[in-house]
Amino acid sequence: MTKQPKYEYVSSAKLPTRWGEFRIHGFVEASGQEHVALSFGQWEAGDTVPIRIHSECLTGDALFSTRCDCGFQLEKALQNIVEHGFGVLLYLRQEGRGIGLLNKIRAYHLQDSGMDTVEANEHLGFDADLRSYDICKLMLDTLNVSKVELMTNNPRKMDALKSLGIEIIARKPIDHGITKDNKKYIQTKTEKLGHAFDPHVFK
Repeated sequence: MTKQPKYEYVSSAKLPTRWGEFRIHGFVEASGQEHVALSFGQWEAGDTVPIRIHSECLTGDALFSTRCDCGFQLEKALQNIVEHGFGVLLYLRQEGRGIGLLNKIRAYHLQDSGMDTVEANEHLGFDADLRSYDICKLMLDTLNVSKVELMTNNPRKMDALKSLGIEIIARKPIDHGITKDNKKYIQTKTEKLGHAFDPHVFK
């Protein structure tokens, strides 16, 4: 019996956006979970490619919530890629740092009652961050990317890529979308999850 691959590339197509024309590439896990990569422009093997690993956030990405910075960072990353002339955004379907959409809403309710984002996840019985980045290796290999400039404030993403054999040439901060509604959330990520935000954003 043939063993099903853990991750699989599916197909690609054009994806026009208001920033420019990307290509969208579909990937699937053996579990059935689907993910996509957006690529823009052309590069040669061995080039350093700017990338963003972005975890799905329906409330921020699609519903324009200001209680997180996700939607702002998604837009900024796509703009940065187009301005650079080429790059990749890996969009991973792992809502709420891996706890899922409905559990994220439950966590929001707990945060409305005074818990921070880490306390809320843990109160629901989850780790603070359940995300996995293993599929990024297949995605980047498929797109012929081995060296990257990573747009992130999250050291776990850097560690994950390094463990997968991806060479990180530089980290580009993405301090974007700080609002009165998400400042406490971002400060918690900095203090409890090690995210590298510039201290000025909390003033």
